Amino acid sequence: MVLALVLCGTVLLLAVLGLFVFGLRRRLIQRSGGTFDCSLRWDVPAEESGDSGSKGWVYGVARYRGDQIDWFRVFSYAPRPRRMLERSGIDVTARRLPSGEEELALLSDQVILACTLYGTHVELAMSDDALTGFLAWLEAAPPGQRVNVA
Repeated sequence: MVLALVLCGTVLLLAVLGLFVFGLRRRLIQRSGGTFDCSLRWDVPAEESGDSGSKGWVYGVARYRGDQIDWFRVFSYAPRPRRMLERSGIDVTARRLPSGEEELALLSDQVILACTLYGTHVELAMSDDALTGFLAWLEAAPPGQRVNVA
């Protein structure tokens, strides 16, 4: 009986500690500012771009850092970004609203931005406010840098 209580207490303590580390990681990512919620779909086949498939969306947090955006998965303990999107390699190809199953897979009131990053088709889903900031960041590229914002 005592062993079962100790075991249950240990499991509960580990669960609380895991949730605390999730929250601490999110605070550390947001500490430097310039973060926004951003879901990502990586390496989308060209024929699927603009399709309403919800497969492959991963919820994350993006952070501006100079000429790149660091993208972190929300449900991860990794201290490093999962993807780094360089401003010089991003070409925006289309903008659309979620449809079909995507409305369930994404946060409400998000806009999907179809992009290519050095030839890889990528889709980013973010709020209207985050989209405005993202497009302004792209257009604010240093002189001589090619920028394509659809």
